[in-house]
Amino acid sequence: MSTAGRSLELFFIDGRPDGMLTAEVFNWTGHVLRLPRTQLKQALQRQESEYTGVYVLLGERDGAPLAYIGESEDLGERLRSHAAKKDWWDTAILITSAANNLHKAHAKYLEARLVEIAREVGRMPLENGNTPPRSSLSEAATSNMESFLETLQMVLPAIRVDMFLNKATSSSVPRQEQNGVALFELKVPRHRLHARANLINGEFIILSGSTGQKQWIGKSRETNIRVRLYEELKNTGVIRLDGEHCVFEKDYAFQSTSAAAEFITGRSTSGPTNWKLESDGRTYAEWEADELAKDDL
Repeated sequence: MSTAGRSLELFFIDGRPDGMLTAEVFNWTGHVLRLPRTQLKQALQRQESEYTGVYVLLGERDGAPLAYIGESEDLGERLRSHAAKKDWWDTAILITSAANNLHKAHAKYLEARLVEIAREVGRMPLENGNTPPRSSLSEAATSNMESFLETLQMVLPAIRVDMFLNKATSSSVPRQEQNGVALFELKVPRHRLHARANLINGEFIILSGSTGQKQWIGKSRETNIRVRLYEELKNTGVIRLDGEHCVFEKDYAFQSTSAAAEFITGRSTSGPTNWKLESDGRTYAEWEADELAKDDL
């Protein structure tokens, strides 16, 4: 199924990629402001900080990632309170509407749904004690908020907030080569590793039943990130440990062939040269070159 493209506008307020930015989508009523805590004073001077909406605090506590999701009729005042009482967060995301037409019930509904989604995905621990109840909205208002959320879940990963992005996929992913979908495999016989994957819509999806290393054993500058991914997929039930290996219980999407290969082998690994077509043994790199050379491009 094809999906219509959307136009996302990012505005880097002070010209720095790690500074404050806003995110808006054409024909969407929402408005997102990302701010580092070091620019809290400047953010509180902006009009949207006085709006009704929801917010996400991001940071670390005791070396582990942590997030908090809340709502307020005055986001700026709530951030002032959290600045005084919570010392662990270093980034805040303010989610409002450009015309400030969200009211309290809208905000409480969005807060509840974001907590539900974050807990279902399980990528980021929450400081929230309980999942708040959804506010009572009319059928039409509920539909509007779900549509708002659908677009928001496209915007947030674009500004490096992926805690609401579920990369575990359904079992509808093709298990064999069909409809132009190629099936790849990666084998390391001496370690008894065998993984299978499909490339669909730009995502390299490792299929359930694949076997990989149970932990990151390599050395690189990204060691902490890799270790966290193993813990995340274990805690969310994507993988289970089986002796010296991990076994994928669900299909899971990676952004590159190398990221997928490194998870399987537990060390730095070239995806293009190690993933091979099940059908004829060509490497991913060879298959890619042949695809690019076809006349239909």
